[in-house]
Amino acid sequence: MVLGLVLSFVVGLLVGGLAIHVGASLIVGSSTYGKALVTAAIAWFAWGVVSLLVGWIPLLGPLVGLLVYVGVINVQYDGGWLNAGAIAFVAWLTSLLVLALLQFLSLGVRIVGVPGV
Repeated sequence: MVLGLVLSFVVGLLVGGLAIHVGASLIVGSSTYGKALVTAAIAWFAWGVVSLLVGWIPLLGPLVGLLVYVGVINVQYDGGWLNAGAIAFVAWLTSLLVLALLQFLSLGVRIVGVPGV
């Protein structure tokens, strides 16, 4: 059971990193997969802390979580808040597509590092 959780986390982090990499490559024109993995891991941790602290507050909790997530991307990639938001949106879309493919293949994986997926 623990091995399954660890494997699911690792696969989810790899997919989340891929999604952020795709978003950053399309929006700012440059990204490395390693940087995207680090961004996904930091974003996952930050989202978790925010969810723990204020996630229970309706509307405010998810909104603050999303702001922190986009803020992590903003710190990691050049281009400002608008580009960071666009990267987050493309990462979200990419994650949904990959998740749909994984579900089609009957692999129950949760995406790590991209909220709302």
